[in-house]
Amino acid sequence: MDVLRVLGGEVRPLRERKPPWLKVPAPGGARYRALKQQIDSERLHTVCEEAACPNVGECWERGTATFMILGDTCTRRCGFCNVKTGTPTWNDPLEPARVGRSVAQMGLRHAVITSVDRDDLPDYGASAFVGVIRQIRRQAPGCRVEVLTPDFRGAEMPLAKVIAERPDVFNHNVEVVPRLYPVARRGSRFERSCRVLRNAKEMGGGAVTTKSGLMVGLGESADELIDTFGVLREHGVGVLTVGQYLRPTERHLPVVRYWHPDEFEALRLAAEALGFEHVAAGPLVRSSYHADQHVAARAG
Repeated sequence: MDVLRVLGGEVRPLRERKPPWLKVPAPGGARYRALKQQIDSERLHTVCEEAACPNVGECWERGTATFMILGDTCTRRCGFCNVKTGTPTWNDPLEPARVGRSVAQMGLRHAVITSVDRDDLPDYGASAFVGVIRQIRRQAPGCRVEVLTPDFRGAEMPLAKVIAERPDVFNHNVEVVPRLYPVARRGSRFERSCRVLRNAKEMGGGAVTTKSGLMVGLGESADELIDTFGVLREHGVGVLTVGQYLRPTERHLPVVRYWHPDEFEALRLAAEALGFEHVAAGPLVRSSYHADQHVAARAG
């Protein structure tokens, strides 16, 4: 497949109706309902629900869920994110134990732990990640643990605390190509995120897989994406996810265009040619989509 030919088409205008490849069935399976009941009863948050992920039904039925710790209020205001922004008040020392208990009771195979940005905390929330990893390992030893962390403002000690717990996967999303950071990721810096990923790889050695992800549809070009893939590989990233940005509300950044599934396939091939261990690219791919698969393949 000619990557440049496939990716070089005209930019499509914003559509009022999403293309058919973005439609998914409403969630409602037995395991989905049971997990939702468990999460609600434990007063836990999931990014699956907070970010209105289109794959929530599929992932929960597969035994994979993404828990969002440290509350539901973020200290940053990214132009694409549906999580509310403000002054966080959430402080629950028992949250790690409750997450671990839910993971064990639901028999999850792969748990992803993420958080809002907590720039108000001395260690930016790293201690909470440590607590959750320990609780899952104690209460559900058969479950793999993936962490999807903020950038910790680039501080190395909070990152080192998390890596010392040896999560199976360390994920930090760069989200968009560098040019779009001033618009889409106010308060963050591409170079800082890349440094976090490189430091995580070096601190973890061969015991920790590093991972990152990007969205398309905000006005980036194919060349910018492939250049960004290359920078991530230079920083030791082994797993890459690429998905379509979907506008949560009218207050968020507009979709410049919807990328076709064939274009995602071309992006996947281009990324694989750069040497990534695993690449997931598609309109509905999100950071935690089929997160269990690449870890299982690596372990095998």
